[in-house]
Amino acid sequence: MNNEEKYFDLAINEEIFIKRGDMMFFVSRINDDKPKKRLKPDDDLHKAITMDEFKIRAREVVKAAYKRYINERSYITESSGVS
Repeated sequence: MNNEEKYFDLAINEEIFIKRGDMMFFVSRINDDKPKKRLKPDDDLHKAITMDEFKIRAREVVKAAYKRYINERSYITESSGVS
């Protein structure tokens, strides 16, 4: 596994699922002081997105919010400002 160290580092603080082909792997740290509720993949797992997809979508949301902010500011002029 090329990213073995990355996955083990992630598993220190969180439980992770790794999918390879049709196989699903669950990685978690077991020497924890308090027991955790174990996560299980559910029927919605196929709807999950990758981190790269999330970054693209998040960038689009931020750009749209910034455009709205700029448009709202353009309606405020010095003469129409609150005194």
